[in-house]
Amino acid sequence: MKPRKAKDLRDLTDDELIGSLKEAQETLAKQRFQHALSQLHDTAYLSILKKDIARLKTVITERQRVS
Repeated sequence: MKPRKAKDLRDLTDDELIGSLKEAQETLAKQRFQHALSQLHDTAYLSILKKDIARLKTVITERQRVS
C-alpha cells in the first residue's frame, strides 16, 4: 500500500475522512497484533499506516479550525 497524500485527502468529505481514519486505526491494531505474534511479513506497512493516520488527523483538525 502506498501512503496517501494530504492533497488527495483534502478532496474527501468529512464523513469519508472519519471513516478512513477509523478503518486505518483498526487495520493498524490488527497489524500490530500480527507483528507481536511474528506473523507480519511487511513491517514497513506499520510505518505507512501510522503516517496515514497522522495525515488524516491533520486534515480533520485543519477543517475544524476553519469552521
